[in-house]
Amino acid sequence: MYKTLNNSWPLFLGLGLIMIGNGLQGTLLGVRASIEGFDTATIGLIMSLYYFGFLGGSYLVPKMVSRVGHIRVFTALASLASATVLLHGLYPDPILWAVIRGFTGFAYAGLYIVVESWLNNTSTMKTRGKIFGIYQVISYGGMVLGQFFLNFADPAQIDLFVITSVLVSMALIPISLSSRPAPDFDEPDHLSLRQLFKISPFGLIGSFATGIGTGTLFGLGAVYATTIGMSIAQVSTFMALFIAGGVASQMPIGWMSDRYDRRKVLIGASLASAIFSLLCFIFSDQWLVLNVMIFFLGCLSLPIYGLAIAQITDHLTPKQYVAGGSSAILVNGIGAAIGPLIISIIMSIFGIQMYFIAIAVVFTALVVYGIYRTQRAEAIPLEDQGDHITMPVRPTPMSMSITEEGHAIMKQMDDNIDGN
Repeated sequence: MYKTLNNSWPLFLGLGLIMIGNGLQGTLLGVRASIEGFDTATIGLIMSLYYFGFLGGSYLVPKMVSRVGHIRVFTALASLASATVLLHGLYPDPILWAVIRGFTGFAYAGLYIVVESWLNNTSTMKTRGKIFGIYQVISYGGMVLGQFFLNFADPAQIDLFVITSVLVSMALIPISLSSRPAPDFDEPDHLSLRQLFKISPFGLIGSFATGIGTGTLFGLGAVYATTIGMSIAQVSTFMALFIAGGVASQMPIGWMSDRYDRRKVLIGASLASAIFSLLCFIFSDQWLVLNVMIFFLGCLSLPIYGLAIAQITDHLTPKQYVAGGSSAILVNGIGAAIGPLIISIIMSIFGIQMYFIAIAVVFTALVVYGIYRTQRAEAIPLEDQGDHITMPVRPTPMSMSITEEGHAIMKQMDDNIDGN
């Protein structure tokens, strides 16, 4: 384990810098767009295009890595991400922002794929679960830390865009200078959405719905907070608490889903997310109470994607884990792409107060569908359920390669216990 960590520190350092930059940039754009007077629907379109770009990167970057290698692709995409940040700051035009936001999503998808696939190859069967856990901590931790960088300068100026660009550019240094040779790379397979829906309809719909819900919370959270009159310090705290809630609850909720009917845990988390969304609406004018509510909303909503993936893998053979997970990630990304756009239009028509109400409707719909599915199909016996493994903030198909190994490790441990 120590040897693996020693070999992987450049990747973790680079990842940390990337996540701080990405966390800062996402919130900064929402705040700056509000300052520039962009209407809510336009901001929703800008934020949605990040996820469309992310989907494009998830599909195309593996092919690029196969052709020219990890380091060259990482260098090119980090340069692209760094340049697009500066363009946001130099030219606050909504049309230009929408275009370059798509390129930003493409670049970040590629950066995650390079880091995830490299970590997957660097670790072993015995260390992969721990390495992936460290990956989650750094991913979420970087996102949380990035929120507080918002207080370092005036969002109306270019300074914070420059800071973000510097952070992403600095991520190049440890990875580019790493003496460890880049690993071989295999493109992930895919399972058709029709096949996956037949195999696990609730898991696939859960992946789509949580993409809409959490994509909107990430994409429009800063816009909502700014519009209702929060200060910059309050906006950064608001967004940081949402992400921190997801960090705090991943393991407890995952533990519950491994010991009880996973569908009921998924339904319960969705119902609680809908309730806390409504509580956020009710207490929107009480900042301290709202902070408590958004923390618990993060606690309940962010783990739902991992639950949906686990629900899907319960119905797959081990050879289908990566293909099925990659298709589920595609569906989740589609939800994240259309969620901010649709809900921003609703907010433009009916007012900013519809933000949390619309999110509550999304999670309520998932609850209704989940109850319907429990009446149509029997639960998988607990002994046949796979193990829940936490997923990154914004997963790529490479995540599923690591997840597949995690399931294999846990299955091997279970077999050893049964054998004894």
